[in-house]
Amino acid sequence: MTGTTTYIKENKERFLNELIDLLKIPSVSADPSFSKDVFATADEVAKRLTEAGAENVEICQTAGYPIVYADKIIDTNLPTVLVYGHYDVQPADPIDLWDSPAFEPVVKPTKIHPEGAIFARGACDDKGQMYMHVKAFEAMMKSDELPCNVKFMIEGEEEVGSSNLGIFVKENKAKLEADIILVSDTGMLANDVPSVTTGLRGLSYVEVEVTGPNRDLHSGLYGGCVANPINIMAKMIASLHDENNHITIPGFYDKVIDLTDEERAEMAKAPFSKEAYCESIDIADVYGEEGYSTMERGSIRPTLDVNGIWGGYTGEGAKTVIASKAYAKISMRLVPDQDPDEITKLFMDHFTSIAPKGSVVKVSPHHGGYPAVTPIDSIGYEAASRAYEKTFNKRPIPVRSGGSIPIVAMFEKELGLKTILMGFGLDSDAIHSPNEHYGLFNYYRGIETIPYFFRYFTELSK
Repeated sequence: MTGTTTYIKENKERFLNELIDLLKIPSVSADPSFSKDVFATADEVAKRLTEAGAENVEICQTAGYPIVYADKIIDTNLPTVLVYGHYDVQPADPIDLWDSPAFEPVVKPTKIHPEGAIFARGACDDKGQMYMHVKAFEAMMKSDELPCNVKFMIEGEEEVGSSNLGIFVKENKAKLEADIILVSDTGMLANDVPSVTTGLRGLSYVEVEVTGPNRDLHSGLYGGCVANPINIMAKMIASLHDENNHITIPGFYDKVIDLTDEERAEMAKAPFSKEAYCESIDIADVYGEEGYSTMERGSIRPTLDVNGIWGGYTGEGAKTVIASKAYAKISMRLVPDQDPDEITKLFMDHFTSIAPKGSVVKVSPHHGGYPAVTPIDSIGYEAASRAYEKTFNKRPIPVRSGGSIPIVAMFEKELGLKTILMGFGLDSDAIHSPNEHYGLFNYYRGIETIPYFFRYFTELSK
């Protein structure tokens, strides 16, 4: 793929400038005030795909934000790769913790990225990684080295649960027929330790509300006499873990499949420095379920975390009240064989059962998703492995990720296709956090590696 490689080298600056332009659009799908920007980003993605050489480019309307579809069918006898990505981003909040404005991209060096990283919301998740595929496709097209067929499906609702993507997939199975799905929405271990994600945890996400008195009360007059919803909420949440950080919801672990000692030993071969891990997020020590390593806790074990908690007076100064209501958002990451609907039901039943008299509990389910596992003995995995080996000069390590991409399980159910997760981000890229960034090394190396996946997948499919 000499022509492709040359084209990439000659157009690196333009590829970066185009990404910067894309990152300037605040495509925050969770906030309706950014609705016009989300639609504008879909238009921009469609434009760039057209320029890259794609055909049948469509902005497919949904009940929410559109899905951008495009394809290039060069020979129906050749395999087809379906590329998925998303153009929506997380909210930038808390805005005051950004070193530079979230939607005014800047490139600057870091300790991990001495050659520079681009700082902006969506730089890594997922605009930067999604756009690698557009540019890799362009390079293959312009050099006449596209070895197989390609289809693109880029959505704008991943950060809010992809509720309309499943509908689109079910209604367009013929259009989406392919041999493999390729996604870059994950990461790798390090710039000198490439890895391929072979497993993703599922998700159950709920919002809880605890109500006490019918109004906020004076804490001097009513304190100690009525159940304080914030106190109650704190106690209830604390009770969800025992002294070994084991989740206490009855039945929660019933379907969890424990990995064998041999499987855990293989996982342990991946490089991990506790000191570097702690230093990267400025903590004194790790914390988690007894009996498991940090890497295991973050990948093969289910978890429960409070993502937000609020209630009462939170403004400047003091206001001595007992709040009428308290709220929290709670997510549970799930492992293979755990059903998100079952887990949500178990949580709802348990959480309402432990509420004391004088309090009313309401649990509202949000989005969820199933876990997914990709076998490492497939031609898709082998093609990815060879592609990384070509550009990184070493075989990648198969790893299971702690994150969730619910649509991966949905793709397998509806389309019968496995997904290859070729991520190029790093844990340090601060996705979903202030100062999200993406290394220039990673961006360019991704563009260089993706064409080799196409080449090797085509060769192995013969």
